[in-house]
Amino acid sequence: MATKKPASDYSESSIRVLKGLEPVKQRPGMYTRTENPLHIIQEVIDNASDEALGGYCNNIGVTLNVDGSVTVEDDGRGIPVGIHPEEGVSTVEIVFTRLHAGGKFDKGSGGAYAFSGGLHGVGVSVTNALSTRLEINVWRKTDDGNGVHRLVFANGDVVEPLSSAPFERGGKKNGTRVTAWPDPKYFDSPNIPMAELVRLLRSKAVLLPGVTVTLTIAKTGDVQTWRYDEGLRGYLTEAMAQTSSGQTLIPLFEGAQYAPAGDESFAEGEGAAWVVAWNEEGGVVRESYVNLIPTPSGGSHESGLRDGLFGAVKGFVELHGLLPKGVKLLPEDVFARVSFVLSAKVLDPQFQGQTKERLNSRDAVKLVSTFTKPPLELWLNQHVEYGKKLADLVIKQAQSRMRSLQKVEKKKSSGVAVLPGKLTDCESTDLTRNEIFLVEGDSAGGSAKMGRDKEYQAILPLRGKVLNTWETDRDRLFANNEIHDISVAIGVDPHAHGDSPDLSGLRYGKICILSDADVDGSHIQVLLLTLFFKHFPALFKHGHICVARPPLYRVDVPARGKKPLQKLYALDDGELLAIEDKLKKEGLKEGSWSISRFKGLGEMNAEQLWETTMNPDTRRLLPVSLGDFDHSESSARFNMLMGKGEAAARRAWIEEHGNETEADI
Repeated sequence: MATKKPASDYSESSIRVLKGLEPVKQRPGMYTRTENPLHIIQEVIDNASDEALGGYCNNIGVTLNVDGSVTVEDDGRGIPVGIHPEEGVSTVEIVFTRLHAGGKFDKGSGGAYAFSGGLHGVGVSVTNALSTRLEINVWRKTDDGNGVHRLVFANGDVVEPLSSAPFERGGKKNGTRVTAWPDPKYFDSPNIPMAELVRLLRSKAVLLPGVTVTLTIAKTGDVQTWRYDEGLRGYLTEAMAQTSSGQTLIPLFEGAQYAPAGDESFAEGEGAAWVVAWNEEGGVVRESYVNLIPTPSGGSHESGLRDGLFGAVKGFVELHGLLPKGVKLLPEDVFARVSFVLSAKVLDPQFQGQTKERLNSRDAVKLVSTFTKPPLELWLNQHVEYGKKLADLVIKQAQSRMRSLQKVEKKKSSGVAVLPGKLTDCESTDLTRNEIFLVEGDSAGGSAKMGRDKEYQAILPLRGKVLNTWETDRDRLFANNEIHDISVAIGVDPHAHGDSPDLSGLRYGKICILSDADVDGSHIQVLLLTLFFKHFPALFKHGHICVARPPLYRVDVPARGKKPLQKLYALDDGELLAIEDKLKKEGLKEGSWSISRFKGLGEMNAEQLWETTMNPDTRRLLPVSLGDFDHSESSARFNMLMGKGEAAARRAWIEEHGNETEADI
């Protein structure tokens, strides 16, 4: 008689391999926003926009159909429909069914898309995976004389194989039409937010001068059309008229600059277009894009614009001796009252996550800053009266900021705790800027001290692993020197959930956990997160806790032609693979570059640690919050993970969920 297999049995059959589009269906939140279906429709709109960006498309139409489906149509080249030379099936089918497949990986001179929003190649395949039905119509002439092609999917699978027919007399000759029926079970709401869709389509028209973008609501018959021939200037003027009051201080500062062939620092065509305005009062308008993709959370291209504007204005102020004694300008003083629309072109954009809301490409800071600073500096010195008006506004901002800090300082208690001797503190008292890094190890602490910006970054090195404090009584916490030093350094006493602790002594707006990018480093992160969750929950509640993410790999690329030696950094194996793919596309032979794996933060010198992990413009810093968990639910989970008497429950949980992670052992 066969014995029943225990529920906790962990064997070869426990390992499940997700194939095709299964990963998307299992975890849609990893690939798209799941509040509503707008993002999966945006993937289709972005493909049409990329055709327009390449100069192949003049019209983009979006229709919200009565049955809940959405149609996106363009008059571009049409997705290739022939048999793919390597895969043996039609190319259009590959595009909609394979993750990491598309025309945007080939960035070389012969690539179909020199600049596009796509990086991961999961775009429209995610749309297909999360739709109950998806129909594709392509108008494109093929060798057999046919020109009208049709392919239909249901739940990601082909239900009507590709069929082809001759062109219809007087009909369309080139383009693509995609109609998708988003599956409601994957989304919190099945409805597409109209205001967001309108803003998205209007922005496409702004960034694609001469292209007509149309939205049709089939149920009501309403049609909206956008076409901007003035580009960014007209868009910003219109947007500011709706949100701002008063006149701009200087005429709109606009420009565009792109790297020429043979540029030593950037790829041919990389650069940016921008329009900037300063107002003394009213709201500000800030929109940024990378290869036509909206980046509502900003990123490194906006940091580059900030640096460029700050450098130009600061240079003008210093040249003309306008800065009062005792006043120090900061980038936020220049940026506080600025409105802008920024459109960057980056060859291989690195986004934070597949939803592409924030650009992480480190080179974009230098790219945009390099191209925006000189023309603004030149313009200000050619129009000194306008420059002095702008300088006056910026200096007032700095003085106001300094006054507000003095007010905060007076409210603080006169009693000052003796700060830990190993704490390397920062100079600023501005809570909104200050940050402390809790660094694993003395050697990494040394690099962090040398590499930091001492104006607002403090360093507290930690020796060894922090105590697991889940079951430690509050009155015994300070028996541990490391925990005592952390509490004194941040200026907040331990407290419990539901308490109303005194946070007036908080000394840093961001408390950043900085540990190695390996298993031991992850363990230290968990121990510190446990400490803050159990004994400093108010810091979680107010968003003060962050985790820094140092890279695991460094790739050294040899000098070639006019390009100097490059050092590229990868957060994990996925990013390393993407870097290697990019180098191959650039014509480098495999093996011509070298890969180093950081055993720990101590292997990084100060410059590397600053560039990859501490510089606000180029680092990966993850804010930590409880998300949708309530405190009791989170406490039960923490107790299972961290409690001393919970080994059996931990083992069962790991056996059940072990296949959901990739362990770096």
